[in-house]
Amino acid sequence: MLSKVNTVLGTIPAEELGLVAIHEHIGYGMPGSELDSKWWKTPEQRYEETVPKLRKFHEYGGGTFVDATGICNGRDIDYYKSLSAKTGVNIIACTGFVGGDTALPHFARASVEYLAEVFIHEITVGIGATGSKAGVIKVGVSRGGKMTELDKRIYRAAARAAVATGAPILTHLAIDVQPAMDIFTEEGLPLDRVLFGHADDGFNADNTPDLYIAEQGGRVGFDTFGYETELEDPPFWARPRQDRLDHFMRFLNAGNIDKVLAGVDANCSPLGWPGVKGHTVNYMFEDLIPDLRNEGLGEAEINKIFVENPAEFLTLRP
Repeated sequence: MLSKVNTVLGTIPAEELGLVAIHEHIGYGMPGSELDSKWWKTPEQRYEETVPKLRKFHEYGGGTFVDATGICNGRDIDYYKSLSAKTGVNIIACTGFVGGDTALPHFARASVEYLAEVFIHEITVGIGATGSKAGVIKVGVSRGGKMTELDKRIYRAAARAAVATGAPILTHLAIDVQPAMDIFTEEGLPLDRVLFGHADDGFNADNTPDLYIAEQGGRVGFDTFGYETELEDPPFWARPRQDRLDHFMRFLNAGNIDKVLAGVDANCSPLGWPGVKGHTVNYMFEDLIPDLRNEGLGEAEINKIFVENPAEFLTLRP
């Protein structure tokens, strides 16, 4: 295979990914959320809630679900394998952390060298005893809006792992990007191997230099589509639907279709919190893609955003 991508059921050619939801979650929770007696779900409850959503995704034409749930946040590879086999959806798991503030003490105290070894092992050998290899590396900016020293160590470890394995990097948020770019450059990682995510979220969009990221060669993720102020009980990162669409179209019209990836940051069965009502991964098909067509995008452009760009990005490039 010339274009290899790691999924939880094995390595496949990128051409088999199909339409990709690029930044999603099977089930995300903060460390310790399994101790919550109100919102934690049994495996049976999670399965019952998640399978119909993934089946619908597959019926709509969805091919691949990239799970951006990092270490310590409810990542469950054997569960993902079962879901993938049951629904026909490719699931790509990640190594790394959503942010330094989600890393439990063992990892928070670890050296860059140790963290890089963990990431490399999970990409090249496997995650635990599951036999499944991670396909992407997750990093993020901790709450507060500025990269912490721990964030910087994780980013540096991720960069080293990406260079060593050819795996791409997904970021949680695209704020405070200069320190991240400096680290990636110092470690010899081309910025087109990094997807700076959540450029469109309603809380941080004004502080996200999306055009600058693209100018420097990075990829930009508009991947919180569907978290709208029009929802019944919108989260704090919600944004008016048309406002987000206008932002996306401005970015595309600036000549950046090669640099963009899109998703909805779905959380199929939230762990330790109630989640957001009225929002699923199938917003992509039920609302987002129709909205983009209404904005004048043709099928070739939609294919570029959801099929071609993800396949190129997710391909392992050692």
